[in-house]
Amino acid sequence: MSAALTRRNRWVAGSAVALALLFAGAATVASARGDGAPHAPRTPSAQSADAGFARDMAVHHQQAVEMSFIVRDRTRDEDVRRLAYDIANTQANQRGMLLGWLDLWELPKTAPEGQGPMAWMPGAHGAHSTHGTDHDGALMPGMATRTELKRLGEADGRQAEILFLQLMTDHHEGGVTMARGCAGQCTVAVEKRLAQGMVEAQQSELDLMADMLAARGAAPRS
Repeated sequence: MSAALTRRNRWVAGSAVALALLFAGAATVASARGDGAPHAPRTPSAQSADAGFARDMAVHHQQAVEMSFIVRDRTRDEDVRRLAYDIANTQANQRGMLLGWLDLWELPKTAPEGQGPMAWMPGAHGAHSTHGTDHDGALMPGMATRTELKRLGEADGRQAEILFLQLMTDHHEGGVTMARGCAGQCTVAVEKRLAQGMVEAQQSELDLMADMLAARGAAPRS
């Protein structure tokens, strides 16, 4: 085969890959905009479950990342540090996706005036406005309070490991509840898939954390 023909084949193959990536990216954007759902609005409204889940789960994930970084510096146990790294890495990436969709939809990252956290999911903790109330920082299901975060930051070794695993178990249980809510109520296909993936991944980590607590002679708080 001539060098010219080889270069041409490589150019064609490279072009095909580039076009495939372009089409895949366009499909992802279209899905995030809701174009694939014939009965759904082109983009979600600020009051929709899609927007509410994106806003609230971004906040929920941020706390999981924070707790993971705290325990990383409070223990030398490699299993706990590895779990914390996995949680921080996964949830930071997912948080970026959720905030990116809000940017794509040109929606604010804070709830509309008068609408508190979880208003998109009727019956959930925090579904009404929280104005004038004090939840010590725990505005959504499973979130740790400021007092609990302070305790985690002051704990060391085995004590820190157990408290982290207990707090993160509560956090994951709340996150699974929220993700199931989006899987059932959201209309944007790519967001529904992400929510269902969160349910499956966090349930697996819940099982792992139960085993890790048992190995330390402890158990989940609930």
